[in-house]
Amino acid sequence: LKQHLKIKKFWGTTENAVRIQIAAAIITYCLVAIVHHDMKLERSTYEVLQILSISLTDKTHLTDLFDKTKFNYVKELDCPLIPGLFD
Repeated sequence: LKQHLKIKKFWGTTENAVRIQIAAAIITYCLVAIVHHDMKLERSTYEVLQILSISLTDKTHLTDLFDKTKFNYVKELDCPLIPGLFD
C-alpha cells in the first residue's frame, strides 16, 4: 500500500495538512482496490491505478476502458487513449 500512494510532495506544512493528504491517498487507493475487486479484473491494482490515472478526463465506461487497454504496462503505451489530445 505504501509504495503505491504516490505522495511525492506534501502541499501543506502543518500536521493537519499532511494527515489530510495521506488520508486522501489511502482513500483513493482503497476505492481503486474496491473497483479492482468488484470488476474481477485480471490486472494488478497498480496497473488499474495507472490506467485510471491516464484516463481521468475520458468519459468511457470502466468496463470498456479496461477492455480496450490490451497492453501490459501503461508506460509502454504508444498512443494516448484520447486521440488528438497531445497533437
